[in-house]
Amino acid sequence: MINVIMHGCNGKMGRVITDLVKQDEDVQIAAGVDAYTGIVNEYPVFSSIKECNVTADAIIDFSVTAAIDDLLDYAVATCTPVVICTTGLSAEQLDKINEASRSVAILRSANMSLGINTLMKLLRIATNVLADRGFDIEIVEKHHNQKVDAPSGTALALADCINQVLDNEYDYIYDRSTVRQKRKKKEIGISAVRGGTVVGEHEIIYAGTDEVIEIKHTAYSKAIFAKGAIDAAKFLAGQAPGMYDMSDVID
Repeated sequence: MINVIMHGCNGKMGRVITDLVKQDEDVQIAAGVDAYTGIVNEYPVFSSIKECNVTADAIIDFSVTAAIDDLLDYAVATCTPVVICTTGLSAEQLDKINEASRSVAILRSANMSLGINTLMKLLRIATNVLADRGFDIEIVEKHHNQKVDAPSGTALALADCINQVLDNEYDYIYDRSTVRQKRKKKEIGISAVRGGTVVGEHEIIYAGTDEVIEIKHTAYSKAIFAKGAIDAAKFLAGQAPGMYDMSDVID
C-alpha cells in the first residue's frame, strides 16, 4: 500500500483524487494539505505543508504557485518524492524544482493524462515518417469559455514534442490573419477555440498531397488528470532522486 500526501486536497482536483483513491486498493491518502479547512475529510488535513507530521511514500501536488517553495523544501527535508501538477510556475520556481530533483525524485508534466502522453509517443512516430515527405503540421485545441490562456499548455507541449523530432527547426504560427503569404514548410500552426463547457480537445493534423492524417484526444472530465497523477505517484514512490515525467510512467 502506497501512502500519499494530497497537497491541495480541498481544491477541485484534490477532491477528485480523494474520491478516486477510495476505489484503488494500492494507494491511500495518509494526509492532506490545504489552506481551506472547511471540508471534512477521512484523513488529517494541515493548513500548510510545514505543519504536516505524517510520513508518506509520495506527495501529489494540485495546489497554487505560492505553495510550491515550501512544498519543495519539505520534500527535500523528508526525502519524499513529489508529483507536481500545479501550473503557471515562475522561472525561479522551475529552477528550484530542478535543484530539488538532485535530492529527491520529482515528476512534473504539462499534462497528467495517460492518453495525452501516449499520444505524444504516436506523434514522434508520425512526425518521423511524414514531415520530410511534405506533410504540413497543424494543431487545433478546444477548451471551455472560462479558460483564459491560449494556446493551451498541452497544445504547446504537443508542438514541442513534434519539434524535438524536427531538431527544433520549426516555428510556431499562432495567427495567420496578420500576414498574407503562403504557408512555409518549417512551421507548426497552432489554433485555439474557446466555447461552452469543453473540457479539452487536441487535434493534430498532418496534411499531405491528396491525404490527411488526423490524431485527436478528447477529455470528457478532469478525472483523467487525477488518474494520471495517481499512477504517477505509484510510479514515483521509491524512485531515486531525479527529474521524471509521464513518459516514464507509461513506458
